[in-house]
Amino acid sequence: MSETGGTGQVTAKSRMQSVDMRAVAPFIALVLLLFVGAMVNPNFISLTNLGNVATRSAFIAIIAVGATFVISSGDLDLSVGSMVAFVASVMILFMNTGLFENPLLMILAAMVLATVLGAACGFLNGAVTTWGRIEPFIVTLGTMGIYRGLTTWLSQGGAITLGSMEQQDIYRPVYFGRFLGLPIPIWIIIAVTVVAAVLMYRTRFGRHVVAVGSSRDVARYSGIKVDRVRMMAFIIQGVCVAIAVILYVPRLGSTTATTGMMWELQAITAVVVGGTALKGGAGRVWGTICGAFILELVGNIMLLSNFISEYLIGAIQGTIIIIAMLVQRSLSRKA
Repeated sequence: MSETGGTGQVTAKSRMQSVDMRAVAPFIALVLLLFVGAMVNPNFISLTNLGNVATRSAFIAIIAVGATFVISSGDLDLSVGSMVAFVASVMILFMNTGLFENPLLMILAAMVLATVLGAACGFLNGAVTTWGRIEPFIVTLGTMGIYRGLTTWLSQGGAITLGSMEQQDIYRPVYFGRFLGLPIPIWIIIAVTVVAAVLMYRTRFGRHVVAVGSSRDVARYSGIKVDRVRMMAFIIQGVCVAIAVILYVPRLGSTTATTGMMWELQAITAVVVGGTALKGGAGRVWGTICGAFILELVGNIMLLSNFISEYLIGAIQGTIIIIAMLVQRSLSRKA
């Protein structure tokens, strides 16, 4: 009897040790946050409020999915917020040209343009980083200034607004519409995440991303084309930015030089909170989405309560990323 009990205890202990706490922790934190929010305000847990929270998190969540690939490969992209402003500005200016008489065709063409431009921006970041052998922190810090400066130039320091009311009416449902009872942005989050998860976990490219992030030298000796993998990660980031822009434009129909300000911090925070190591070598796509929801839930709780000023949201997000890094380091040491 004692031997059986001992074996059972050892088995249970080994199962607990086999659980990757860095992967599970974000979801535990999300459940606890939902509990805290329900205690602060009974309306917090309503489906309407949670649906609104998920919808508002769409921009950061989608951008953060792309950032998961970049960070997993051992790089970093600080230009995503400025890229949003630049791509959105070009998209609206293109729509205002009225190149096509059919407003729906005009919108579809603008979406294609945004996707191509986003991929091109990602390619630029990746090309300068890999071919120029420059640290991605420096490269994307530079392109952040370039994209933001181009946006300011295009807008002449003001706003760029979608002029056609007909286009606005057709385009608005992309953000404000519903499908099968759920807001369309939530469906887009799900679609982007599923594709990214398959790419990360079920393809050779995903395995190569993790291998490159773990050790570029080992990956190179294993026959992996390291620069190509890093380049593709940056391009995926650019495409995710473009998808976020396609959702963003129908929401406001306008951009300024401050559009997307500090979104890079929120995206990186969502990735780190989701369990992806900032040094690379591990990518957790679903954890990233969980991290984006956590950030938006924290802001929502602050708005529904009177404990902390809503103007401190940025400070709270900065604190969250520091705490997440400390937790990751603690879990890594235990592992």
